[in-house]
Amino acid sequence: MPAHEGHHRSYDAVIVGGGHNGLVAAAYLARAGRSVLVLERLGNTGGAAVSTRPFAGVDARLSRYSYLVSLLPKKIVRDLGLDFRVRTRNVSSYTPVERDGRPTGLLVGGGERRTREAFARLTGGEREYQAWQRFYDMTGRVAQRIFPTLTEPLPTRDELRLRVDDEEAWRVLFEEPIGAAVEDRFADDLVRGVVLTDALIGTFADAHDPSLKQNRCFLYHVIGGGTGAWDVPVGGMGALTDALATAARDAGAVLATGHEAVRIDTDGSAAEITYRTADGEGAVAARHVLVNASPQQLAVLTGDQPPTPAEGAQLKVNMLLTRLPRLRDSEVDPREAFAGTFHIAEGYQELATAHAQAAAGRLPTAPPSEIYCHSLTDPTILGPDLVEQGYQTLTLFGLHTPARLFDRDNDAVREELLKSTLAQLDAHLAEPLADCLATDADGRPCIEAKTPLDLERDLRLPGGNIFHRELSWPYAQEGTGRWGVETRHANVLLCGAGAVRGGGVSGVPGHNAAMAVLEALGD
Repeated sequence: MPAHEGHHRSYDAVIVGGGHNGLVAAAYLARAGRSVLVLERLGNTGGAAVSTRPFAGVDARLSRYSYLVSLLPKKIVRDLGLDFRVRTRNVSSYTPVERDGRPTGLLVGGGERRTREAFARLTGGEREYQAWQRFYDMTGRVAQRIFPTLTEPLPTRDELRLRVDDEEAWRVLFEEPIGAAVEDRFADDLVRGVVLTDALIGTFADAHDPSLKQNRCFLYHVIGGGTGAWDVPVGGMGALTDALATAARDAGAVLATGHEAVRIDTDGSAAEITYRTADGEGAVAARHVLVNASPQQLAVLTGDQPPTPAEGAQLKVNMLLTRLPRLRDSEVDPREAFAGTFHIAEGYQELATAHAQAAAGRLPTAPPSEIYCHSLTDPTILGPDLVEQGYQTLTLFGLHTPARLFDRDNDAVREELLKSTLAQLDAHLAEPLADCLATDADGRPCIEAKTPLDLERDLRLPGGNIFHRELSWPYAQEGTGRWGVETRHANVLLCGAGAVRGGGVSGVPGHNAAMAVLEALGD
């Protein structure tokens, strides 16, 4: 039905896009007593933070796109009274490798003693473990000081530097390429690679990229929750957006799915939003418009010149297994190895080689990726019969696969990349992964892969970039505004991942856009 039917034709705030950030903003504004309308083009809210059953006839509800939680402040969960929980992972990571002709690896987690012993087993001494402890003690202190600022007005660079109050940490994270710190502090190639991976999630960069975009990616991956921990959403990522949609509706917000905003006309104090439905076009007025979409889509809606898209660089693979595969490294239980982040072909030199090959326009010969098993920590995403039979999920996230590599033939390159990525995993398994894959109701293997071009098509992510654009430093720069959500139109705000301090499943841009609106309204 038209968005205004049975409701207002004018709202205090219209939110374009019903992803998690838009729902956060809607819930905050509605709870403050403001009239709110959310226009969502799809038939459901949630955006990239959804749970779906991708395999025909199989009762497995997977986090199809976004899949782990770190940057969501507990403040937002408390403020909005969300029925949403996360579970910690007992193991941080496992990285298999062959050394001296034998399979081994590095298990991080399971307690300090086990981690120390794992480092010693891999490296033959205490040095790397001690360096690891010192490095992550440093990032932990930075996380405690920076994370609370994400839901405050933007600090200046100098204010944030004073808050960090650690010149060495500031230099390592904010001023020098992260590769310098990795090479200065660690000697083992595998340990170096494990550290570097947090700088490369969805970010196509070399460890020494002078732009420091890899540093910004690393920073956001180590500050979440003030600890850097990445947790598993109970019930899958859709549990969060379902809870947010409920909170927004209960507070009085109107959520109109199947309503695609196509134009925003504004004079800076009042706006009209034109939308399209299956039945035709309509329009609604608003004092403020919050756009939970990319900066490119914002420009299209307002008639401005769109910025150049930032290229995405990842492969996302969802799988369902009848059992976890056995490992060649018999000293590690697969239930531990896959419970945390299972690093594949992510040694330091392997990452550098993969980047160089992709930068030259070729698929990496040894594609780096990381895997984890959601169902080990949270079996509720599987139906009772699957749990009883021992089924497990696997989520794989591939690195250094920029969108440009798929331009010639997305389907063919996807298939080639998936095959070579799984071959890298198989090299560390005592049995082929294919032997463990479940099949759907039509007898097909339960595996699906998404390239940057697939994400651009399915979710309208420019260039398939999961952050909407390159991540920004969490401090004010020229033109960023007070909250980092402002645009050149006084009453139009950007509340998606492309806002300053956006990226990841955080709700931070939604919170900050709502705060900016309430300040403007005098609340």
